[in-house]
Amino acid sequence: MPTLRLSASTQDLTRAARILAEGGLVAFPTETVYGLGADARQDHAVARIYKAKERPEFNPLIVHVADLDAAKDLVIWSEAAQALADAFWPGPLTLVLPLREGAHVSRLVTAGLDSLAVRIPAAPVAQNLLRTFGGPVAAPSANRSGQISPTRAAHVLEGLGDRIEAVVDGGPCAVGLESTILGLTGTPPTLLRPGGITEEALNEVLDTRIALRRETDGITAPGQTRSHYAPRARVRLNAVDFEPGEARLGFGTVPCDLNLSPGEDLTEAAANLFEYLHRLDATGAATIAISPIPHLGLGIAINDRLSRAAAER
Repeated sequence: MPTLRLSASTQDLTRAARILAEGGLVAFPTETVYGLGADARQDHAVARIYKAKERPEFNPLIVHVADLDAAKDLVIWSEAAQALADAFWPGPLTLVLPLREGAHVSRLVTAGLDSLAVRIPAAPVAQNLLRTFGGPVAAPSANRSGQISPTRAAHVLEGLGDRIEAVVDGGPCAVGLESTILGLTGTPPTLLRPGGITEEALNEVLDTRIALRRETDGITAPGQTRSHYAPRARVRLNAVDFEPGEARLGFGTVPCDLNLSPGEDLTEAAANLFEYLHRLDATGAATIAISPIPHLGLGIAINDRLSRAAAER
């Protein structure tokens, strides 16, 4: 059957929650990107996420919960986790903590690891769906593995088509980049994926300098594969001059087809990134050339996504 396109109404969210309870897949908007949700407690439902996305099963998933008590039921809490939750939850921060013994979560979610990635999203539609459902929802980005992340319902339908039961259309995502992932399973805390919460903000809350993940480390969180977030087109980074036939993605005052932020606002650029990559990829251009992005603040997360989009596939 074709994928249902649901609204954010109470009636439709109740229908979406029922689909999740029955083992179905429902895409829904968070403040970061659209997530592909399944009941995190059902092995079969979680396995369907991997199949729909064509995602390797060694790549763990993030579990979304409605509140702090629900998170504490799943992981071993710590003072650092509490400080970060006080500062950034609900919001675009995922914490990786030791899995609590007896936590009712499918082992497919953790990819066999003894830790769990957990987040409380801030987007009202996500919050309402989680509260209506009343349980943990595993939800990676709602796209085929390795491709551009979705920030609109139309992106989900284009990429996953009839592979899922429903998508809740809550409009465009405000942040536009996936959540920051911070590992709290060892000392010091480790930045596993840059995102909407900057390294500087994390350091300030923890009053310590967090460690950075090395590319040679094993996969411990989503978004760590070398090739990721990729359009069909080749991606050329740090383009100062554009070549004939290229789709041009600009930043600042440059001639281009689409501009992430004419005023060089990194928050605006992050919100536009995936949407504009989708648009330029749809033109059929063989190459998307992208202006240099400052490597500071949110620019670090933007450059992380772009470097993976440009990596050899």
